[in-house]
Amino acid sequence: MKRLKLYLDNCCFNRPYDDQKQEKIYIETEAKLFIQNKIKNGEYDLVWSFILDYENSANPDIEAMRSIQMWKNIATETVTITDSIREYANVLHNQGFGVKDSLHISSAVYSGVDFLITVDKGILKRKNLVQDLQIINPMDFISMEEDL
Repeated sequence: MKRLKLYLDNCCFNRPYDDQKQEKIYIETEAKLFIQNKIKNGEYDLVWSFILDYENSANPDIEAMRSIQMWKNIATETVTITDSIREYANVLHNQGFGVKDSLHISSAVYSGVDFLITVDKGILKRKNLVQDLQIINPMDFISMEEDL
């Protein structure tokens, strides 16, 4: 059985650095860390991208930036910008996704991931507009993963 390919966006990578006193954020963080542990153990493949590099390089929290950047070395694949990714990102942006969100989604689609995992409400609210990809939050992924 092939390993699932996962793409975690910047919001997901940064979840542990958000206010953990908020219950939902804490639970999302634990779910995200659970998924990352499975990636480290080789149960899933992680896909990295140019837009993750870009967003993470602008992170004002140097400790968080360095910690997140280490995941690039764990990734089994790194997506670089192509005309096809740019064009699909423009389509997504015209459907209401933010520019960076569109690039994350487009990168995930063109790399052939099985799931894009995010905590971004804007992406999750519009996820049904993306037919080529399953977009899910970390908690729902863990619940669904049991049925795979």
